[in-house]
Amino acid sequence: MSATSMPSPGGLVELHVTRWKRYGHDRLYANLPDGTAVGWADVTTGDITVLRAECRDDVIAVLTKHLRNLTEAVSPDRAPEAQVRPMLPPLTPADDLAVNPPGKSIRDLLDESGPGLMERVVSWLLRRPSEWDPWQKGLAGERRVGAELNRLGRHGWRALHSIPLANKVDIDHLLIGPGGVFSINTKHHHKRAVWVGDDSVKVDHGKPAPYARKSRAEAKRVARVLERYCDFSVPVEPVLVFVGVTELKVVATQLDVRVYQERQVSALAPLSGVLTADQVEQVYSVARHRQAWRHA
Repeated sequence: MSATSMPSPGGLVELHVTRWKRYGHDRLYANLPDGTAVGWADVTTGDITVLRAECRDDVIAVLTKHLRNLTEAVSPDRAPEAQVRPMLPPLTPADDLAVNPPGKSIRDLLDESGPGLMERVVSWLLRRPSEWDPWQKGLAGERRVGAELNRLGRHGWRALHSIPLANKVDIDHLLIGPGGVFSINTKHHHKRAVWVGDDSVKVDHGKPAPYARKSRAEAKRVARVLERYCDFSVPVEPVLVFVGVTELKVVATQLDVRVYQERQVSALAPLSGVLTADQVEQVYSVARHRQAWRHA
């Protein structure tokens, strides 16, 4: 580790640049005089990450100059052009998904287009099925699973719920912690028997549903969003959680989709060794920002 000090080329902030080599990384950190990091550059790729928006110009200028100095000895005619990762705007209350309760997307749909109070009361009294029954069950299932996930907070995990994506779809739950990131899809099949294969799921021996395949696709979608804003690889695993079932039989051979009943999600609590505490916070800060998912 080595350090040099120089005023930034912009002249607005004096930044100290420190080179850091550990765990296979080679980075240049730009720090304020008090030691606070305001940005860093990957020496190998030339990518620059800005940590303080107000210091953006100075960080880019000083780190670009240091990167150029490092590469001139090898190729004086071609210094790599630094690539700056996109930055999210400051988080506002309207964009903070951390306040979303489990099932918010379904609740909003029911409030907007679902049956009114009188219709619900009549249906309940007459035991009359409604087209909205599956939505009500879905809401109950997401709330139950969300409550289980929220309990993992004491183990260092962060849970987000009802993350809106493009095209009016959402991610039921996202769990972020030392064991990585888990994209969780909740399915409520009350008093049904569920069979899970590699690519499909059968409920009471019925028609195959592509739950597993869609869960894998969702996890890849989540990883693309998070890695767009994070400076490290973000492994995302798909999870299917079944609520209210009488039997859950998993015959999948690939096991690349985790399958649980709602109270079994506590099995994720002891997982570790994938993300550091700082990385957990960085991923969480991206995932909770509505604007990160706007075009996902």
